[in-house]
Amino acid sequence: MNLEVDAKPSLLSSSDKLFTHSLTDATKHHHHHQRRRRCSSSSSSADAKLRDAPTRLNRAQSISHAAAETYLVTRLSFILLRYLGVGYRWITRLIALGCYALLLMPGFLQVAYYYFFSSQVRRSVVYGDQPRNRLDLFLPANSGEPKPVVIFVTGGAWIIGYKAWGSLLGQQLAERDIIVACIDYRNFPQGTIGDMVEDTSQGISFVCNHLTEYGGDPNRIYLMGQSAGAHISACALLEQAIKESEPEKGESITWSVSQLKAYFGLSGGYNLPNLVDHFNNRGLYRSIFLSIMEGEQGLQRFSPEVQIQDKSIRDAVSRLPPITLFHGTSDYSIPSDASKTFVDALQRAGAQAKLVLYEGKTHTDLFLQDPLRGGKDELFDHLVSVIHAGDKEALDKDAMAPPRRRLVPEFLLKLARKISPF
Repeated sequence: MNLEVDAKPSLLSSSDKLFTHSLTDATKHHHHHQRRRRCSSSSSSADAKLRDAPTRLNRAQSISHAAAETYLVTRLSFILLRYLGVGYRWITRLIALGCYALLLMPGFLQVAYYYFFSSQVRRSVVYGDQPRNRLDLFLPANSGEPKPVVIFVTGGAWIIGYKAWGSLLGQQLAERDIIVACIDYRNFPQGTIGDMVEDTSQGISFVCNHLTEYGGDPNRIYLMGQSAGAHISACALLEQAIKESEPEKGESITWSVSQLKAYFGLSGGYNLPNLVDHFNNRGLYRSIFLSIMEGEQGLQRFSPEVQIQDKSIRDAVSRLPPITLFHGTSDYSIPSDASKTFVDALQRAGAQAKLVLYEGKTHTDLFLQDPLRGGKDELFDHLVSVIHAGDKEALDKDAMAPPRRRLVPEFLLKLARKISPF
């Protein structure tokens, strides 16, 4: 496949229509299930003899939701593959991805059961009017004092991102009395990078303005992104800071960067011009990447590292919260230098930023294999210690917390690491 791409390629129009129509069909199918569930709920409550009806109904709703979500993701995946084509490189990576997922399936099934059936998970909370404007909330079992909140933006190469990918992180942080909101956003070709940043900013706004309804502490809000999600969330953060530094333009402000205590970027890329050739060599071809990023000009506009070097936005940079970037030194999907150069640029621009490198860790080690392994996890412990800093009671509870249980046998984790396509 060799596509010549302009700043806003006409190729997107037909793909967007196809993708949006399919999403609409899937959404109608999902709404049909919802109407059926509401009708079922009314008839069940009318029958006083069925005392266990509410329990059975909740389980039926969860099963129906799981089926609808699986249907949606599967259908969109096939549309995506039809768009990308089935060249040799994509076929081999798809096979590797399937084997990788199969090896980690024991852990994925346990997390999926929690995601669909736990009363602590609020799935698909609507935060906007666009397709995919949904988020999942992971709530601690203890509903006492207001809890810190982590707004998490998942990765997925700007193409296969999905809110449920954050379920493992959401579950494990919720066990430490931290609320997690996983934001979904339009993926390519349903939307381009501008749409993704817009969705993410709207999701952040929703959480900032509604978190108290779910027991969140408005004084302890953290933003975190992983891989492509780290890039998207960093763009949203910088864009918001620029808006706030230019009040004369009269742009609507529905949330403020001052509401965030910190930003965490995990395995992200922040200078797109430096990554185009790298992604092309790994199968995310230049033509497709330029389509995602809205052409050559978009590479500059949506590169936080490039943007902060513009002296005209120094006031915006000074508004950014403390930033910590995490990266594995054996990450081949996005090299760790991507985080290092961004931290260097932030520090030169006067922002508070630091880099934490994990020797020998790959792109998926930090986000999947290590959490599935259970026990001690350096990244997880670092996050929790920062979020609970200053809360002696929470820190004492963390010190006494039992080791996290293993979800996948070690030999499967090691084999999955070897065949991972990431």
